[in-house]
Amino acid sequence: MLAEQQKFISADEFWELLQRPENADKRWELIEGVIHDMAGGTGGEHGEVTHQTGRLIGNFVAEHKLGRMTAAETCYVLFKNPDGKDTVQCPDIAFVTLERAPKPFASGYVPFAPDLAVEVMSPGNDAIVIHNKVLNYLRYGTRLVWIIYPDSQTIVVHTKAGAKTYTVDDTLDGGDVLAEFKIAVRDIFPS
Repeated sequence: MLAEQQKFISADEFWELLQRPENADKRWELIEGVIHDMAGGTGGEHGEVTHQTGRLIGNFVAEHKLGRMTAAETCYVLFKNPDGKDTVQCPDIAFVTLERAPKPFASGYVPFAPDLAVEVMSPGNDAIVIHNKVLNYLRYGTRLVWIIYPDSQTIVVHTKAGAKTYTVDDTLDGGDVLAEFKIAVRDIFPS
């Protein structure tokens, strides 16, 4: 018996698929040419933590004119593979330095990896899927990845050098991506 051959799609084909009205409510990402459903059952807590984090980073970025911010549903082409097995991921929050994005983003995907990617965990998120997302971000050029866990009120910060967990008693900083950015972890979570 022959195994069914899987059809891979490119980032361009993926974009066209996402533009169809029947797919308007889909939360998909493209990993090595294969569509993955990222629906995690987001809710109020996810939205509030995501907004608060994005606002805090965004205010700092705007005040210091450091670059560009994007919110959920903005997708980044992390890797364009010549064989069409492209990787497109959509972080909850992302930052790109002004040096890398001196002009506003065009419509469509951002054509490269963000400098900072932030993912806020929801109850329906799969730990293995999130782990693989972190690996992809770092593999394809993202320098800093924050995974925020509202349930435990912790943040795991990933860089190529490793990972570190921050609790509500810690101060989070932007490393070399957002120099001088510092915030009490507790300020991210609703009280």
